[in-house]
Amino acid sequence: MPSRSSARLAALTVAAVCSAASAVVLTSPAHADAVRIHDIQGTTRISPFAGQKVTDVPGIVTATRAYGSSRGFWIQDPTPDDDPATSEGVFVFTSSTPKVAVGDSVTVTGTVSEYVPGGASTGNQSLTEITKPTITTVSTGNPVPAPVVIDEDSVPDAYAPAGDTAAAGSINGLTLDPSTYALDYYESLEGMNVQVEDTRVVTATDPYSELWVTVKPWEHRSRRGGTVYGSYESQNTGRLQIQSLGPTADFPKANVGDTLSGTTTGPLDFNQFGGYTLVASKLGTLQSGGLERETTRKQSGRELAVATYNVENLDPSDATFDKHAAAIVNHLQSPDIVSLEEIQDNNGATDDGTVDASETVDKLIDAIVAAGGPKYDWRSINPVNDQDGGQPGGNIRQVFLFNPERVSFVDRAGGDSTTAVGVTKEDGKAELTVSPGRIDPANAAWKDSRKPLAGQFVFRGKTVFVIANHLVSKGGDQGLTSQYQPPTRSSEIQRHAQATAVNAFVKDILKVQKNADVIALGDMNDFEFSGTAQILEGDGELWSAIKSLPKSERYTYDYQGNEQVLDQILISPAIRRGCDFEYDSVHINSEFNDQISDHDPQVLRFRP
Repeated sequence: MPSRSSARLAALTVAAVCSAASAVVLTSPAHADAVRIHDIQGTTRISPFAGQKVTDVPGIVTATRAYGSSRGFWIQDPTPDDDPATSEGVFVFTSSTPKVAVGDSVTVTGTVSEYVPGGASTGNQSLTEITKPTITTVSTGNPVPAPVVIDEDSVPDAYAPAGDTAAAGSINGLTLDPSTYALDYYESLEGMNVQVEDTRVVTATDPYSELWVTVKPWEHRSRRGGTVYGSYESQNTGRLQIQSLGPTADFPKANVGDTLSGTTTGPLDFNQFGGYTLVASKLGTLQSGGLERETTRKQSGRELAVATYNVENLDPSDATFDKHAAAIVNHLQSPDIVSLEEIQDNNGATDDGTVDASETVDKLIDAIVAAGGPKYDWRSINPVNDQDGGQPGGNIRQVFLFNPERVSFVDRAGGDSTTAVGVTKEDGKAELTVSPGRIDPANAAWKDSRKPLAGQFVFRGKTVFVIANHLVSKGGDQGLTSQYQPPTRSSEIQRHAQATAVNAFVKDILKVQKNADVIALGDMNDFEFSGTAQILEGDGELWSAIKSLPKSERYTYDYQGNEQVLDQILISPAIRRGCDFEYDSVHINSEFNDQISDHDPQVLRFRP
């Protein structure tokens, strides 16, 4: 059985020549006595022979992929040139099970193609291939070229060159500089047999049987063994995705901080889901790092504990209710208020007009009670059917859970899916016009996205305003390994508009009552250093409390080897000035292969 990750990649068509290649001026026809693999690969990302037929290209078979629609094999020239910019390996796409074996010396005649995983619209780099091949086996049982060792000394610290402004920011036409830029270094090894040794896992094994390691052990290391993504200018160059050419069942189930000890060897590929990938013919041995799930401390009697938790498309058919409940009770210590994101309606992804989510929420509350937690009460507003994005038919929304023995909710009628919540002044204090209520739901910023849910709470006689958010996702952004450098983050446009609307609402509260306790929290789908966070924070109306943690502990999510902040709790000046708040990112999911959500929950404790 192939690995699920490779099968996912194989489902993509590999027949088309990328648009970038089609613009390349073709050289004269390739002759058998002249063209070798390094000539095909060339000194840029686009082959000088793209779109042309080449004949009798020699090489040794280093690995085969005999499953899926991306079947083929890799060959490597055992007699390399002296140019470090030219790769000596290339993938031969056969479309059917290849009839060659590792160690065969072959010649290949076929057409050079530049395949863009996911299509040109993704902005991804292309993979140089030989397609429609005719293969001649010259001999068998030859030694495979020794793998190139990728380690902390070989990978440059600079990530990528700036794109060519004359080519819309593309780096495709730039001459590779593998001694200066990490992406150029990896590109110079595309298709070649490579090796890593004793590498630490920095993203746990996912459902597609892939994981990420780092070859730079001290590069922005987190306290728990991952690699933290701290700014757009501070890329983690040592990250490398690992897949396997072997059976799924044999792929290691790794957590962050584990080690692939020994050597992991195979061709260096490029795919849509992370870029440069070592597709292992030989995997190292997994050694556990002993990572355990965190538990935050219990709030004191005078502390209000407010949490945010993305429960990842929770609906009544899921088998994760007991685990989510145990996480809330045991690891989060039963916060007084919990903002839940991605609560689906009562029949989940069934798209039949159902929008009510009472069964989903009640089932979670019952599970929390069974786990020894409080009998939470809850508030939410049903969305208009299929208008808030997410999984079609799921109607995800934010929900407030609150412990009525500790916190009371101020109910004001009139809040619904299309009515905007406002702020009024009563006895010199800010009050919401409706509670719960949605912020500016008619604003175009919320098109096909979740509208923020505002609620007014009272704890020990003090009013606290809480705004639950789930901003638009990063879908559509170009990847870090894009051919465009720096990559375009197109999703920011809508997210910035959403952040502007949330900040404006907080301003409305603070204009009425400058010392109001206001919390804006949830899945912001953006980093604490991002433009989105800066807009949310405004001119001091809010501050992202995760910045109170050391940089090595600032993460809530782990994606492609980068531990990063997506979930945030932002606080108003009255809370921040008190200096008696505590913030905790409780790592129970993102670092583990058996996660029940891809997000870690966050908890803020303070005294209103």
